[in-house]
Amino acid sequence: MAHTPLADTRRWITDVVVGHNLCPFAARPLREDLIRYALSEASSPDALIVDLGAEISRLLADVDIETSVLVHPHVLQEFTDYNQFLSTADMILEKLGVSDKLQIASFHPQYRFADSPPDDPANYTNRSPWPMLHLLREASITRAVERHGDPDAIPERNVEYLRGLDKDAFQAAFIKPVGEV
Repeated sequence: MAHTPLADTRRWITDVVVGHNLCPFAARPLREDLIRYALSEASSPDALIVDLGAEISRLLADVDIETSVLVHPHVLQEFTDYNQFLSTADMILEKLGVSDKLQIASFHPQYRFADSPPDDPANYTNRSPWPMLHLLREASITRAVERHGDPDAIPERNVEYLRGLDKDAFQAAFIKPVGEV
């Protein structure tokens, strides 16, 4: 498989997110081919806003898409810039009147939880090979949460799992340069 942002993202979702069960809700949409992978060629935050708006419209219009991953490899490469942009992305949902229908999950190659050291394995729960905005339908989240016994325990379980991996296993699964995901 080619090493492109979309191919890397597909492999990451399959091998890391689903393969390590970091998101127990992701297996079904992956298996049933309900995930849309979209590539933004935006090179500025303003251009990404346009692409995000188009992707929101596409997701809302197509009932055969459960979730959409908007990969944007040319903009918001620095995590601090990306993190600041998330407020803008949420405001777009509000402005479009769809914040009750969609939410945005954040993933970035430099993802770092507040007050955690950069090398904390816990950060890898949200580290992706490329910067991306993950659009999720609120109805899908509600259904998944209802089926899962204790969804609030997922983040803690993931942190415990990642911190519990021995160094070699962790590096083999999670520390790979872009293009080798």
